[in-house]
Amino acid sequence: MAISDFISSELEAGKASLPELGKMLKMQTEEKNRFLKKIIYAGIPVAAITLIELLIFGGRLREASIAYTILLLSLSYSIAVLKKTEIRKLYQALLLLTIFRLVNFSMPVFFERNLYSFIFIYAPMALPITLATVHQKVIYERKKDTLRKIWIYFPLSILAGLAFGQVEYIMIGARELIPDLSLTNLLILIIIMVFIVGLIEELIFRSILQTRLEEFLGPAWGIFLSSLLFGIMHSTYGTPYEMVYTFFLGGFLGYLFYRTRSLPLVVMIHGSINVFLFGIIPHAGSIVGLM
Repeated sequence: MAISDFISSELEAGKASLPELGKMLKMQTEEKNRFLKKIIYAGIPVAAITLIELLIFGGRLREASIAYTILLLSLSYSIAVLKKTEIRKLYQALLLLTIFRLVNFSMPVFFERNLYSFIFIYAPMALPITLATVHQKVIYERKKDTLRKIWIYFPLSILAGLAFGQVEYIMIGARELIPDLSLTNLLILIIIMVFIVGLIEELIFRSILQTRLEEFLGPAWGIFLSSLLFGIMHSTYGTPYEMVYTFFLGGFLGYLFYRTRSLPLVVMIHGSINVFLFGIIPHAGSIVGLM
């Protein structure tokens, strides 16, 4: 409905006087302007991260590391000088992404992916993530509700890991990170992929970043932008298919987290995908009928 039609219908119905309608339209305009400002505040660093990740995708690691350092300093300065708490918290969430990538660059194992390299890359993020989580005051599903639903969450995680892991394996053909499927190797893989990789990434992208974007721009934008960044930050795999795939996977995990607020659920699914992708499918795919 056009604005003029809206005004005429409201006046004819006697629901509002002309001055009241003027105030309503003014409020709507102000709300749109505030939302556009929020889009700009969020869009600039998101666009910057996207462009830098495209540099990584193109193999220009030196330029990307310099750009991420500049972005780190810019976000840190903005957090220090901006007065609005909601923007400062948003930039704190985005700051974690820059720290995460710079940690990647600082580790020699970043260039040779093996199972234990994930520990060196992800473990240093524990402290900044803990500090950010406390400051952000993220609300999660109650522990007793999680325990009550664990009998649903656990098989759902296995099935989702099986399905998404197979799709991702077809796309990138990941090599196995364990020599065989012995109980010891499988247990080590599960611990690293669920309690280190899955936990750290879900804390960053879903728990902190998505929650902050949801509160800043609304649920739809929050899920979309956090999923976009989740996908684009898989640029290191060197294939656009992986980035598109992880974007949709991020959307799936983001929606689950939005509906349940269950961190254990998305962590288990994420970890399960990696266990199948880097361990079970490469070794036993044909045996269990996955290939």
